[in-house]
Amino acid sequence: MGPEADSAASLSYLFVPGDRPERFRKAYDTSADRVIIDLEDAVAPGATVSARRNVVAALSGVDRLDGAGTIAAYVRVNGADTKAFADDIEALRAIAIEPRNGLRGIVLAKAECPAAVSRVREAFAAEIAVVPLIESALGLIHALEIAQSVAQTEGIDRLAFGAVDFSLDIGAEPLDENLDYARSQLVIASRVANLAGPLESPSLEIDDTDAVERAARRAKGRGFGGMLAIHPAQLPAIKAGFAPSAGEVDWAKAILKVEGGAGRVDGRLVDRPLFERARRILKDARVWK
Repeated sequence: MGPEADSAASLSYLFVPGDRPERFRKAYDTSADRVIIDLEDAVAPGATVSARRNVVAALSGVDRLDGAGTIAAYVRVNGADTKAFADDIEALRAIAIEPRNGLRGIVLAKAECPAAVSRVREAFAAEIAVVPLIESALGLIHALEIAQSVAQTEGIDRLAFGAVDFSLDIGAEPLDENLDYARSQLVIASRVANLAGPLESPSLEIDDTDAVERAARRAKGRGFGGMLAIHPAQLPAIKAGFAPSAGEVDWAKAILKVEGGAGRVDGRLVDRPLFERARRILKDARVWK
């Protein structure tokens, strides 16, 4: 993981199971912009308690993972309507009071209302980011309120989408065309709340990195600002999918050459929105090179 960037510049968020502590350092040493240690879906049945102990050891520095100090990571906690949620929060609060602890944010599984975000926020200092994971119809209906509740805190981060659980909740096949509306709503809610673009649901493809790159490029085209990952092999494909292509960079440079006056590029009239898009492309090219 490179130098910690702000939320808007963070592109890839890599999950690592909380019951596999031997993978924590490996995940941290990848090119992921953020690492999420998972206490929810990725943990084997019956291993939740030991997973919490692993997280406490890794992020508080009780069991140092290197000679210099702790790793830095987000932690996905269980949904607010579960007993495990309270136990997760209690364990993480113990980390948060440690000096130089590695807890950077909370990913709230199955976020469905602003009150759930408030429960997380009340438990931690303002600098701890919160990422509500929208995975149900109820969460989608309240997406704008949830986004606004996140935006009111200092630990601003972003929304994220869980396509598989969302599809299961509404009884739909997890196909792109069935979830376009949901994805658009998360992008719009994030924009209204002045959050960074939401995080796309992770691809289930691991070996087919071309499929991961296509999914990332579609997410970028929809207005998403990054993507969740479930395996380190997906990270280069996510970066490639979000990074502007050479053709896009050339187009942006051509557009900006005529800025300051009326002009045409490739037979099209160039105006202010195109100048702004060109500047955004070149900025993205610098950030994600």
